[in-house]
Amino acid sequence: MIKQISVFLENKKGQLADVAAILGGKNINLHALSIADTQDFGILRLIAENPEAVAEIVKDAGYICSLTDVLAVSVPHTPGSLAHIVQILSAGGVDIEYTYAFASADADRAYMVFRVSDNMTAAALLSGEGLKTLSEKDLFAK
Repeated sequence: MIKQISVFLENKKGQLADVAAILGGKNINLHALSIADTQDFGILRLIAENPEAVAEIVKDAGYICSLTDVLAVSVPHTPGSLAHIVQILSAGGVDIEYTYAFASADADRAYMVFRVSDNMTAAALLSGEGLKTLSEKDLFAK
């Protein structure tokens, strides 16, 4: 499992630019991000090294944010990989709240982030099918 930083933003001009400038000014390198919005607000989800420190930087700038445990999974970069994972989780009774993907250094692999109803069950199901769930150490190894 890894920690994801979720930042709650008002749905108004300049909010993303402000957060990006704050993080860039603190030399924070983002590895993945996702934005979900409604008419009134948005949720910016980030994957970065030292998520606790990043969350504090964002909070100190006046934004509401939280840390969430999510699964990061290394998947083959081939058609049908998402379908395979979703079928495994569905068959195991694990609900998926949301997912997003980002590139890995290995062109034959991709990384997917999953927010699910039960991280431990999901990790066991995926591991049983030969899929590797990643730790922050795996993601940020240099």
